[in-house]
Amino acid sequence: MDLKLLENSTSKSSTTLSYVGKSLIYTTGGLALGVSVVCLPFISPAFRKICLPYVPATTEQLINVSKALKGHTGKLIDIGSGDGRIVFSASRLGFKADGVELNRVLVYYSRIVALINNQYKNTRFYKCNLWSFDLKPYNNIVIFGVDQMMPDFEKKVIQEVDNGTVVVACRFPLPNMVPKEIIGQGVDTVWKYVVNR
Repeated sequence: MDLKLLENSTSKSSTTLSYVGKSLIYTTGGLALGVSVVCLPFISPAFRKICLPYVPATTEQLINVSKALKGHTGKLIDIGSGDGRIVFSASRLGFKADGVELNRVLVYYSRIVALINNQYKNTRFYKCNLWSFDLKPYNNIVIFGVDQMMPDFEKKVIQEVDNGTVVVACRFPLPNMVPKEIIGQGVDTVWKYVVNR
């Protein structure tokens, strides 16, 4: 009799543990899947031909870009706008500012920040590939690129924009154009160019 009671209690506890175990497995699996979905837009750039990682602009870079844009007005495009810092900064300086970004999460984030901070009237964010985006409407261009893409970007600029367009390159210079001004040093350096063909 005692043996049968012991078997029944062991059977009940193993059934209870299996429900708890299954719940933990499902919860852990769900969390892992959720984290993977959230992280995918940030990891996927590493698998492209040219890796374009998300690296937020530093405060010093924002200051240097603002210095490079001083005295200029009009429409501005930030290529690789990330979380929108450059676009918002340019909007505060009086520009009609747009951002182009491949990472859908960052585009939605930037749009939400624009709404929260009441900057949605002077800013727009596009989920788009730089190479298919038309630069012609902009007379001010800011780019946070990588070294490998700058030669092709320079060709695109020369083909599409008007003379007098200001191009501000952050972290990496354009390979052939001569900068009008170099502001800052190290990773915070920005190169200011004025297109003149």
